[in-house]
Amino acid sequence: MKYCTNCGKELEDNTAFCTECGAAQAAPRQEAPQQPAQNVQQPYQQNQAPYQQQASYQQPAAPADSGSFGWAVLGFCIPIVGLVLYLVWKSDKPVSAKKAGIGALVGFCLNLIFSFIGGMMG
Repeated sequence: MKYCTNCGKELEDNTAFCTECGAAQAAPRQEAPQQPAQNVQQPYQQNQAPYQQQASYQQPAAPADSGSFGWAVLGFCIPIVGLVLYLVWKSDKPVSAKKAGIGALVGFCLNLIFSFIGGMMG
């Protein structure tokens, strides 16, 4: 087994392209037949760099910003949670943050209106 040089996915030895990312793979190495060792010393070569494998990591996918209606409902039912979600998500997930913020604002305003009406009646 070998690994993709681009994404690191495990591949079979004879594959030319990665099945995950489509990157071309190097041709399989042909190993030279073993020769008997000789007592000849090779001079040290300074310019040879050791083999270094560079790790290739992919950034995790950003969470989807669906802007679900559920965030508005949560903000409406518990306005403080909607406000906190708005403040936390306003730069990362602007659509969901807007839904939670609007739900919190509507919930808070209706709560004030019903409290005022309840106070007038009682």
